[in-house]
Amino acid sequence: MPDSTDARYMKQAIRLARRGRGKTSPNPMVGALVVKNGEVLGEAYHHEAGKPHAEVLALAKAGKGAKGATLYTNLEPCCHTEKRTPPCTDAIIGSGIRRVVAAIKDPNPRVLGKGVDKLLWAGIEVVEGLCAAEAEALNAAYIKHARTGHPLVILKAAMTLDGRIATASGESQWISGKRARLEVDRMRAYADAVLVGIGTVLADNPMLTLRRLKGKNPLRIVIDPQLKIPLQSNLVTTVSSAGTLIYTTLKAPSKKIKQLQEKGLQVVALTMQKGSIPFEHVLDDLGKRGIMNLLIEGGGGVNGIALRSKSVDRVIFYIAPKMLCGDDAISVASGKALKMLSDAVILEELKWRQVGEDLCLEGRIRR
Repeated sequence: MPDSTDARYMKQAIRLARRGRGKTSPNPMVGALVVKNGEVLGEAYHHEAGKPHAEVLALAKAGKGAKGATLYTNLEPCCHTEKRTPPCTDAIIGSGIRRVVAAIKDPNPRVLGKGVDKLLWAGIEVVEGLCAAEAEALNAAYIKHARTGHPLVILKAAMTLDGRIATASGESQWISGKRARLEVDRMRAYADAVLVGIGTVLADNPMLTLRRLKGKNPLRIVIDPQLKIPLQSNLVTTVSSAGTLIYTTLKAPSKKIKQLQEKGLQVVALTMQKGSIPFEHVLDDLGKRGIMNLLIEGGGGVNGIALRSKSVDRVIFYIAPKMLCGDDAISVASGKALKMLSDAVILEELKWRQVGEDLCLEGRIRR
């Protein structure tokens, strides 16, 4: 049975796992500890996809001391061979570990319960469910992708007190303050991809790369039904440092598609429905590409489509102490409004905090 000591070590494993944030996709973030007689003999976290898993690294550090010890991990150890690294269950069994404490099962159908079963058959005691809520929150993107094939979708916007993201002329730099913009940099560092609409590209000519932090730039995605993106735009000319993927339609000019592809961009043509590209189809394609964590930084049009399609999982709004005071300023979500209050997008698990001069509201979309 788990006790307070187990909980302490599990929380430590979760803290270790967080060190891999933004680097492990399409793998989960995993931390592991090998403990015997109250001493941590080995601890590790998964650094990035293709490299050894946390359990294997922790066992290697523990060496022969792992025999008779307890292994703590925030996710059920893997047991399949359809990947670049050997199964963790084999390493655990071979090490002589006596007991495994895992926070949650791995939702990947190739693992789900099978890793635990393999350990049990080998005579290893397994304890599950400790710190489960914390472990699920940590790997929410991995869990959603494993269960639905879609990425976790986070919509971020900086707005005024009256819900506007730009002036009537399109001026938006900068509604939010410096501290809020630094947080956005961190979000990009953690995301697999960042998505905008063509309106944002034409108005702001963004880079959508890390400005102040070091790390891997996310894949940049543009929803561009008529393929209006200029060949001189930053998203085209900097493709060597950060990939760019454009979703357009079957009616897009083939000459422009070829020009973009020759410059190194990926272009995917989808079928339009009711005058727009179905957001669900975009998520289908991104999921197949292994994108688990998608950040939307779009304008009102893309935000409206994503929210109305019920595809957004979480929102992060930076609200500046400013007002633009007019209907012609650009709204955070535009397009045809939902007809009934009963259809409204509702946020729950709300968190408010101050970020510099701005207020930040975070919430989960109620399903």
